[in-house]
Amino acid sequence: MIGAPVTRREDPALLMGQGRYTADIMLNDALHLAFLRSPVASGRIAAIDISEALEAPGVVAILTGADLPPTLPPDVQPVLDIAEVLPFPLLARAHVTAVGEPVVAVFADSPAHAADAVDLIVLDIDDSPLPEPRRIASRAWRTGNAARAFAEAAHVVEVETRHPRVAPSPMEPRGIAVQYDPATEGVTIWQSTQTPHRTKNDLARILQLDPDRVRVRAPDVGGGFGMKGFSYPEEVLAVWAAMHLKRDVRWIATRSEEFLSSGHGRGLTSRGRLALDAEGRFLALEARIDAPVGGWLSGTALMPAFNAARILPSGYVIPALDIETSVTAHPSPPVGIYRGAGRPEANVIIERLIEEAAAVTGRDPIALRRANLLPASALPHDTATGNKLDSGDYAAALDAFEAAADLAGLRARRDAIRAAGGIAGLGTAFYVDPSAAGFEYASVTLNADGTVHIVTGATQQGHGRLTAFSQIASDALGVPMEAITLDAGDTGTAPVGVGAVGSRATAIGGSALLEACEKALAMREAGQTLPLTAESRYEVAGQAWAFGAYAALVEIDPETGIARLIAAHGHDDTGLIVNPIQVEGQIRGGFAQAVGETMLEAIALDDEGQLLTGSFMDYAMPRADDLPPLTLSQTETPSPMNPLGAKGVGEAATTGAPAALINAITDAFRPLGKTPPQMPFSPARIWEALNG
Repeated sequence: MIGAPVTRREDPALLMGQGRYTADIMLNDALHLAFLRSPVASGRIAAIDISEALEAPGVVAILTGADLPPTLPPDVQPVLDIAEVLPFPLLARAHVTAVGEPVVAVFADSPAHAADAVDLIVLDIDDSPLPEPRRIASRAWRTGNAARAFAEAAHVVEVETRHPRVAPSPMEPRGIAVQYDPATEGVTIWQSTQTPHRTKNDLARILQLDPDRVRVRAPDVGGGFGMKGFSYPEEVLAVWAAMHLKRDVRWIATRSEEFLSSGHGRGLTSRGRLALDAEGRFLALEARIDAPVGGWLSGTALMPAFNAARILPSGYVIPALDIETSVTAHPSPPVGIYRGAGRPEANVIIERLIEEAAAVTGRDPIALRRANLLPASALPHDTATGNKLDSGDYAAALDAFEAAADLAGLRARRDAIRAAGGIAGLGTAFYVDPSAAGFEYASVTLNADGTVHIVTGATQQGHGRLTAFSQIASDALGVPMEAITLDAGDTGTAPVGVGAVGSRATAIGGSALLEACEKALAMREAGQTLPLTAESRYEVAGQAWAFGAYAALVEIDPETGIARLIAAHGHDDTGLIVNPIQVEGQIRGGFAQAVGETMLEAIALDDEGQLLTGSFMDYAMPRADDLPPLTLSQTETPSPMNPLGAKGVGEAATTGAPAALINAITDAFRPLGKTPPQMPFSPARIWEALNG
């Protein structure tokens, strides 16, 4: 079954409305939680009057920061050198640090009563000027003599890219349902999360709890994109309140709250320079990355800045590197991981530079890339930024991409539009994409009736985990897929686990499953009676690196500034493919998000930190007619880093496509002698750039 285009087993129930999301969980006489949030980005809390709200119908309790004990921040992944760890208040205490920061929590017998009571609270804040952004973490990588290379280079090109802050916007907003058990004084938590074990660990640390008092379960999750890969103050507060009020508690975020207080993505600014000799060989790369975070740090908040730097110099041979990345705290909503988490930003730096170098030197951009890519004989390859590129033939993939995309035909279409007086551009980009770091847990139970039950620490949020894992177990155990059931993302059944972040679940979770299946077979062959259970905690030796290339053809209407994507092609090598239908779905979805962040989406904050894009009336999401015809091709190079040979696919298109889209817009502007705008390439921005 591995490699077969199997229709997803999850879909019938979901399509018939039989999914079970956080808002569907039945609780016992639950309290519903609503928040009064700060209307300003910076200031001192002068007074809070909750007296009228306490008398409102249905209100059971109201909490302010003064009612809560001191809390620790979550563990921050130390991928950078950390100079300062920001506080993690569940409710603002003396000061507020962002518009939308929770200040008061209301608990009532219905969502409507809780929301009505919030409106009765009087909050007095003495506004203060916004503090200047400050650096809280950084890291640098240097090798070779970059300064000499730039001084002696035949050509030097440079670019600056400002990535807009974006709202991840999964279909299901954040939500948590907390069931209090008076017998154990513990809680069972259903949460719309990608990482239930991280939630459990965060709760134990932040609230200083015995982990045995906490069970976290991820039911059906309507998307996450990284935004649900870490803990938020609202969710932690809901758990604290359930344990101290000794009542079940539910909080479901509104879409407005998601724009205002969930983890935004991107927002990085990158500057790069590339030095080349007279033959077009790359000599040195310089990169500077500035990544914003908000008023508090999630456990994964440093990952975008880290990835945006350490993935360089991509799959190219560049002898000298001078790379620095830094994270700065801003008085704004939080910024965290979002599909790709620094990978597309890294790829944009190098691929923008290469297209500029091709234009300056008069070389074909594909030929220039091919001449500077690592040869297949050099893989696996240890990079100067601490990575091990595992497997692949980058040049052969580029050849396959050039043929499958019909780049000659796309150039002809571009040139025909130009010859007719129109404005058009063709952009290309190569990419590498790391995935599958760390470990995952799996267990397999063989039952006497021939059925098989799988437990995994990975979670489901639209990935088709049941389908892919059933395919792996079906081949390994020789049982039909229909005989296999799955329990995913439950700390009560999987003692350890990571979840679904970083395109890891199939490569690592599937490998853990494969190993558990092999153990189960060995136990059965040894004569152990059924039922029997085998476990695996599988940890990879290193990351698996997907790679490929993207092309985009764009036409611009000079009268309106509308940039219409005419055609696009993606070529991806994601290692062994378990299910080609699911792989294609991931690529098409990732490409749609790449179109969104480059062409349409942007969170806007004014000079006082006020959110100007608080709904889909102001924030442009891609629709079906915004997407071009996308053709796909692939190669399949197994990774030596895991027994399946799989590489991550969830972030492949999101990593590879943005650079191609940006290069297409830049190519359209080049013959005009005008500078293209920064992202997003909205009609207004393009029109202004065209008309000075």
